[in-house]
Amino acid sequence: MNDNAEQQPLVVASSSPQAQPARAFTTALTHEDAGTRRRADVRGQRWRQVLAAMAAGRLTIGSRTPVGGLPSWVTPEVVRGGFATGTANAGGPLQAYETEAARSLGVTPERRALFVHCLTEPGLAWLWDRLDSGHYEIGVPEEAALLTVAWLVRHGETDAALDLVAELEPFADRLRFLPRPAAGPAPDTTAAVHRRTVSDTVGALKRRRPHPAVEAQREALAVWQPFGDELLVHWLRTARDGRVLELAPGEDWLARGEALLGRYRLLAAEHTRCAKHRKPKENLGILRGALEETVAGRPLDARRLGLLRHAVASMVRRRGLPGSAAHTALRRRQTAQAALPSHHALAQLVLRRLAVLPQQTGVGEVGPLLAAVSEEESRASGLPAGAAVPATIGQVVESALSAPLGTLVERGVVPSAEVLAELVPQLVAATTAQAYGEETLRALMTANYRAFRDRRSLLLLNLERQVRVEELPWVRAVSGQRSAAAGEPDDEGALAVLRQLGELAVRAFPGTILPNPLVREFGVLERQGDLGAPFVEELAADIFMGTFTPKFLKAARIAGELLRGSLYERYYGVDYAAIRNLAIVEGGTALTRAHGARTSPGFARLCAERAGTRPRSWSVAANGTVIEQAQILTTHNLATLVHRVGVAPRPGWADLARRCFVTVCRLTARVQHNPRPLGTIKDAAYAWRQMVFHLSLCPSQEQRRVVAGLAEETARHPAHVAARLAPALRGLALVAGGGAFGADGTADGGRARRLLGWSTGGHWMR
Repeated sequence: MNDNAEQQPLVVASSSPQAQPARAFTTALTHEDAGTRRRADVRGQRWRQVLAAMAAGRLTIGSRTPVGGLPSWVTPEVVRGGFATGTANAGGPLQAYETEAARSLGVTPERRALFVHCLTEPGLAWLWDRLDSGHYEIGVPEEAALLTVAWLVRHGETDAALDLVAELEPFADRLRFLPRPAAGPAPDTTAAVHRRTVSDTVGALKRRRPHPAVEAQREALAVWQPFGDELLVHWLRTARDGRVLELAPGEDWLARGEALLGRYRLLAAEHTRCAKHRKPKENLGILRGALEETVAGRPLDARRLGLLRHAVASMVRRRGLPGSAAHTALRRRQTAQAALPSHHALAQLVLRRLAVLPQQTGVGEVGPLLAAVSEEESRASGLPAGAAVPATIGQVVESALSAPLGTLVERGVVPSAEVLAELVPQLVAATTAQAYGEETLRALMTANYRAFRDRRSLLLLNLERQVRVEELPWVRAVSGQRSAAAGEPDDEGALAVLRQLGELAVRAFPGTILPNPLVREFGVLERQGDLGAPFVEELAADIFMGTFTPKFLKAARIAGELLRGSLYERYYGVDYAAIRNLAIVEGGTALTRAHGARTSPGFARLCAERAGTRPRSWSVAANGTVIEQAQILTTHNLATLVHRVGVAPRPGWADLARRCFVTVCRLTARVQHNPRPLGTIKDAAYAWRQMVFHLSLCPSQEQRRVVAGLAEETARHPAHVAARLAPALRGLALVAGGGAFGADGTADGGRARRLLGWSTGGHWMR
């Protein structure tokens, strides 16, 4: 869910509603996995809803109220690209828990009947019991509404409760306002978070199927290799001086051959994973085919006899004679390998271990879940005692680990900034809810916030802003309950969490710009702490409106306070003194309004001038160059984190700069043979920009040491990486040594270049 005024989906053109149903249909028809086919079918139905609603005029694309008749606070069903389907997430048929609640409460199984009952004394008592016990879940924010009404009534806020009921009542027959039942209270996430619940992990393990190739190899080792040895031994009994069929086979030989063929048919019917034995040109197929001909009384022609002799000779040459020391040792190793338990079987064991745990939380310690098979488990499952759980299963279980966010990053459970952004709302929910002094309300608002953060972003135009959590009617109704009386002062607690998260994001993923969902959470904490430090989002180039809200200029001014006179300012040719003056001028005048939103025309003009775009020109690439200049001027939140929030990640800025360059090299390596390299080049340039920022916070002598050592890193990568980055490295060394780029961003006859990500022409890194 996007939170800021200008935050927009980063991909729109590739997600046009006209193209999506065909893609979903193809996947639903052809994908090998049944679950994937079902999910694709659901996606196809939703996209057909989008198209039908657009055709009927029921949808207003680009609006924060896209569905006619539904206010902005209603959670819309949204598909890829930010398109609303025309239905509400809290709508649709009654869910099973609603039907069960109607039965237990003795009311008609209809939403309005449930809504009305919850406003009676027995209904309120039922809701109060849920509040006190914590035995509820909030799947979509609307499910917190009636619990909020009940809280207000119990605490004497009758007028606020009546106002809230009046706002909800028109939708009582369409939306579910009833909370879901839960076995116990939600876990406390102030100290520990988890990526998956135990239930999610169980589902992931259940979806794992035996690996066809691995199981085919296991069958080959356990069944077909030993049977092939028997066939080989049988044919060797006809040999003289190494020549097969030099002697006519006797009756006993033929009878034994017929028995082998009968057993082959039984094995082939039972063991169907490995098909190699069926191929007539494989050694086993040659031996078996020749045996079938001979047992049937048909003499082998010269060609088949030659194939048979070659097969026998090659099998003996490769593995030795059956019964020899080398052959016996080989088969012993293969038998031991085939006897190892499959990953699928070990996954079933881990599933049994998970089944006894609470399902809706994470796990505090994964070690016992991943321990080797015990003697008792061996007797119950047939798995060999001491067998180790493979790493692939361990990775799935690790995702349920509940621990401090930093621990999850260190253990690899959080592998990217995007995954970090998925987990941060758990921590922010608990932090923001601390402002509510009463315990049950604090728990309710925590659950509501988590559900709200699952709300998908809408495609917004005209600088419209996504709905914020404080706009929900039930959150507004209890806004007066926010105070610092619950413990640590509201602003200090929020800023401490913001500093902790900012340091973690910068330290763990220094070469990645902050993803928009993480920027959104930072913005929530910043507003709660009343810091006055704006966080700016990455804008979508394909729907960029050509202007910026005032917070971009404010963020650029903060960057200037930190970076004026720095390597960063000189490398990118920024005049932070001019930006400060612009901020003063615009701060003293009425800012322009575009489409009802305040804008900063001076900042937009400056970005366009720096990008070299023509007035009123439009293209995705041209928009991208303007947006990139805004990111350069603002440092895309890094300066705000350092200068206003006070982040100072360990082990220091030089280390972060070196790690950024490793990311640059890794991304540059992907440009080779890439038919669409521009996205990769853009990401490499963004990582480069973050490297320059980190370098700028180092003392001059340390800067020069780091820059001088960057070439050593390129030597660890393919030669084309060093070749592509050579102009950028020369340019960085030039500026670090006191030089400067020309107006076109080059120097030394083009041998030194400023590295940017967007270009309206061919990018030089290609």
